[in-house]
Amino acid sequence: MKIGKLVGERFKERPSDCSIDSHALMVRGGYMKYVANGIYSQYTPLRRVCRKIEGIIREEMEAIDGQEVQFPVALPASLWEESGRYNSVGSELLRFEDRNGSRMVLGMTHEEAAVQLVREYGKSYAKYPFMIYQIQTKFRDEARPRAGLIRVREFTMKDAYSFHTSQEDMEEYYEKCFRAYERIFERAGIPETIAVASDSGMMGGSLSHEFMLLTPAGEDSIAVCEECGYKSNVESAASIIRNESEPFKELSLVYTPDIHTIEEVCEFLKSSREKSCKAVVYQKCSDGRLVVLFIRGDLEVNETKVRNWLGDEIRPADITEDSGLHPGYIGPYHLDGDFTVLYDDSLRGGCNLSCGGNTEEHHYTGLCMERDCPDAVYHDFAKIKENGICPECKKHSIKISRGIEVGNIFQLGKKYTESMEMKYLDKEGKEHYPVMGCYGIGIGRLAASVCEAHHDEYGPVWPAAIAPWQVHLCCVRPDNREVKEYADRLYEEMTNAGIEVIYDDRSISAGVMFSEADLLGVPVRVIVSPRNMKEGCCEIVTRDKRIQKKAALDEVMAVTEALVAGNHAF
Repeated sequence: MKIGKLVGERFKERPSDCSIDSHALMVRGGYMKYVANGIYSQYTPLRRVCRKIEGIIREEMEAIDGQEVQFPVALPASLWEESGRYNSVGSELLRFEDRNGSRMVLGMTHEEAAVQLVREYGKSYAKYPFMIYQIQTKFRDEARPRAGLIRVREFTMKDAYSFHTSQEDMEEYYEKCFRAYERIFERAGIPETIAVASDSGMMGGSLSHEFMLLTPAGEDSIAVCEECGYKSNVESAASIIRNESEPFKELSLVYTPDIHTIEEVCEFLKSSREKSCKAVVYQKCSDGRLVVLFIRGDLEVNETKVRNWLGDEIRPADITEDSGLHPGYIGPYHLDGDFTVLYDDSLRGGCNLSCGGNTEEHHYTGLCMERDCPDAVYHDFAKIKENGICPECKKHSIKISRGIEVGNIFQLGKKYTESMEMKYLDKEGKEHYPVMGCYGIGIGRLAASVCEAHHDEYGPVWPAAIAPWQVHLCCVRPDNREVKEYADRLYEEMTNAGIEVIYDDRSISAGVMFSEADLLGVPVRVIVSPRNMKEGCCEIVTRDKRIQKKAALDEVMAVTEALVAGNHAF
């Protein structure tokens, strides 16, 4: 491939709308182009990177007996109604009608399609276990797309679905897929990826893991214990709070004029946030009923835990005058009204707290939950916090890191086979529902994550396994006949030898040529120039700058082939 014919432009300036480096470099380097919010077109360099990632994934999926299939992008709504997700999933699922008035959806995930594909096939126990996978375009109407390919609306994903006759068999296969994922990320160039326990969310199931690339640019928060190695997404990590016992003080109603926020209350009362109780109010999306959640003032609500407990989507409440609530002054003592009240575990044993007085411009001090709210039932609704207590070793050793989710695996159980009536007959002729596992990797997101992990100020430093080309051949001063002839001959030899080479023979300055080469991030660069030709050699450098050497003209091919093969000992 000659770079002069490569569609797409490379440029120096960082786009102002790019919040992370990988997004900026992939736009600057001519990898992709913005089409609409969360939707991008891909140029040739990114397509080549993604195809190589797909190749690695296919090899690893087939090594654990996966069979590649393909599901439709557009699916009938009836499939999602069978599973119950047509109504339970929110606006992320794009619903529409075709020209005949039939209700349709764009697939954001394909559990329903997988069950529909094998429902008749899997009627006998003798057919199990088996796994099917696809690499397919999906659409999720994400509310807040960000960071280029890290969070988009349209994306390509590998998703796999395994079917088993027992939970034990599914768990054994789950472990195989777990190890396959570790190999995929290592081969793709990010072996530092870690697996963390996660929330199953709308997927359902009993157990799930996310594979996270820890980076400040990450969109997810990860709780990591420095003592015992515990790792979990903050959304699913248990929050453990211990309140020390102390003598009860008198409950007193205090006038607090024009005080609303927890910060203002604590400053006015000269107390710490740990000694306060705050109210957070939501509404259920299904029926609009109010949910009042009380939590210690220094903690944040984990809305995923709230959703899971309620079994419903929630949104910030629109509190009206007839709701019976006084925003800024809501407290658990003598709270009356037609709403669901939840208490976080952090209030268990809480004593001498400040809280809303349930009347305008008044707060209580001296609230003791055991005495004043004896009927409260506590559950974990809080986010685990920095230096918090580890759920495993119980030490104050939790650190919060940022991470990009590059893959996930779920033990789905019988959620979809039961709802969609997929059954098999065992040896005795009895009917059972198969047990499922689900395993996903976002292709574009993985490519962007590798770029985020491996770049310098000049561009990506692609790992050899997924680089768009293996060699970048630079012909400096193509107006020099000797230089051009040798570079052309080298290009032909490399191509005939099966080396993937991008050849730059444009009449541009060496500085521009090398800057664009940095943006393409190809592992090996071969430079043919008048000065080198006078010395009877070519300069060969690696993109990571670890190798810089000159090779005699008759040795250039051998050195290049050795580098491409991963042999750096010469």
